[in-house]
Amino acid sequence: MITSLAYFGATSPSFKDWEQFGTEVLGCELAQPGPDGAVRLRFDEVAHRVAIHPGEKNAVAYIGWATTGEEATQVIVDRITQYGITAHRASPEEATARQVIGYQWFVDPAGIRHELAWGQMRPRNVFRPGRAMTGFRTGDQGLGHVVLAVPDLAKSDRFYRDVLGFQLSDTVVDGPIFAHFYHVNGRHHSLAIARSPNDRAAFLHLMVEVNSLEDVGRALDLCEDLKVPVTRTLGCHTNDQMTSFYLQSPAGFRIEYGWGGLEVDRHWEPRFYDRTSTWGHKHQHKELSPFLEIQAPAAAG
Repeated sequence: MITSLAYFGATSPSFKDWEQFGTEVLGCELAQPGPDGAVRLRFDEVAHRVAIHPGEKNAVAYIGWATTGEEATQVIVDRITQYGITAHRASPEEATARQVIGYQWFVDPAGIRHELAWGQMRPRNVFRPGRAMTGFRTGDQGLGHVVLAVPDLAKSDRFYRDVLGFQLSDTVVDGPIFAHFYHVNGRHHSLAIARSPNDRAAFLHLMVEVNSLEDVGRALDLCEDLKVPVTRTLGCHTNDQMTSFYLQSPAGFRIEYGWGGLEVDRHWEPRFYDRTSTWGHKHQHKELSPFLEIQAPAAAG
C-alpha cells in the first residue's frame, strides 16, 4: 500500500536558484547534488525529498510515493496493469539517483508520472535546517501534499481510489473550483485533484508543513525581504484547517507553506465544503500563473 508522499521532482532552467531559495526561504538543508547536477533538498532524516533538475523549461517531472515494500508495490502494479496502464521497473542506477532501494513508475490517466518507491535512504548525518527554524512535520506523514488539475475528474477519482488505494477525505466546491482530497496516513490529505479549467493536466502546488506557526511568520517575512512573490496571503483552509500562505518558487510552481494541519484516522468520514478557506488566502500577483505543465513521461535522472 501507499503510505505517504515520499519525494517530488521538477525541471527548471533556474534550478541553481534553489540552492538559496531552498535553504534561506524554505529552511531546508542542501543535500549532495544529483547525478545530473539536480539541486536536492533535505526536509528531515531522509536523504532528500525535493529535487530540481536542470531543464529547458519549468515542468513537473515525477511524484514519488512511499510504499510498505517491494511486494506491496507489486500488488499495486498488478492493479495498474489490469487497469490497462504499463508500469516500468527502475534500473539500479535510476533507483540510486532517487536514493531508494527500488521503485516502479507509471503514467496515470491524466499523463502524470508517478513512482512507487521503497527503502528511502536515511544517511548517518542528522538533519540541519538551512536557517533558524523548528523543522518540518514529516515522519510517517511524508513530505506534505500535492495538488493536481486533471482533465477528467471522475476518471482520475476512480483511478486514485480504486487502483492506487487513496482514501477520500472530503470534497470542496467553491465557484469554479471542484476538488477531491485524499489521505493515505494521518495527514488530512497527501493528494488533491481539481477539475482542470482548460482540459489539460497541470500541477497546482506542493504543500510543506512546519512545526510552529512562528516558522510560517518568519518565512512570510523572508519572502518580503527577499522579494519572493506571495501568491496567496496568510489564511486558514476549511477542510484541513491549515494556516498557510502561498509563494512562487524559482521553478514556476507554487508552494503552500503551512502549520497546524488536521489529522484523520481510520474512522474518518468524507465531508463536503462550499469554500476553500475560512479566512485569508486572498490572491496576489495575478500575472503569475498558478499552473505548471506536466513533463513528458521520460523523467529527469
